Amino acid sequence: MGGGGTLISVYPEDLTFLFELDKPCYCNLKVVNNSEHHVAFKVKTTSPRKYFVRPNASIVQPWDSCTITITLQAQKEYPPDMQCKDKFLIQSTRVAASTDMDEIPPDTFNKEVDKVIEEMKLKVVYTLPSGSSDDSGITSSGSRSFRSGSDDLAMLKNASMEEIQTIQRLKDERDNTLQQNQQMQRELDVLRRRRSRKSDAGFSLTFAAFAGLIGVLVGLLMSLIFSSPQAAA
Repeated sequence: MGGGGTLISVYPEDLTFLFELDKPCYCNLKVVNNSEHHVAFKVKTTSPRKYFVRPNASIVQPWDSCTITITLQAQKEYPPDMQCKDKFLIQSTRVAASTDMDEIPPDTFNKEVDKVIEEMKLKVVYTLPSGSSDDSGITSSGSRSFRSGSDDLAMLKNASMEEIQTIQRLKDERDNTLQQNQQMQRELDVLRRRRSRKSDAGFSLTFAAFAGLIGVLVGLLMSLIFSSPQAAA
């Protein structure tokens, strides 16, 4: 959904940030010029130290659009109940076609009798990357536990290239460690089987020697039995 006036419309009408601790969060805002005139806009916020807005002011040509990237700087803790009271204000007004978008006159948005300045207010919404619908019970003291349930894909979505490379390196190290553990387990299994075979072989030789000795004794006994009647005759 989007909100709009005579000059411009903005999409979406709420600034929604996928909130994660210790990481910057991003939200794109599309500004659409609904008129046949050149329109200048300016973005203001109640918390300028928390947000970077690029561009924070520009000119949109007739029937054209412009995308604004708003960055929430890395936060150290969750807000109470995940509620945000920050507000954004977008001012817009008609300007001459010759106006340089990089050098918009400072008095462009001054309210004068003969100048029409439209104002549009946007609120800020924080959401959790876990996708949990039960956000109402989150407090600033207990909400850190939700960080462990963050979705990996959502985390990578806002990660920088350096962070992605670090994650990949850690995954490779983990895989190498698992492979080493598996190799050690296989070697231990081989040693156990070898020891088992040696034990079986030792038992077999002992049994064979014992059986041979019994055979010899039985043979001697039988020879004595069969030789005794001949001697008596």
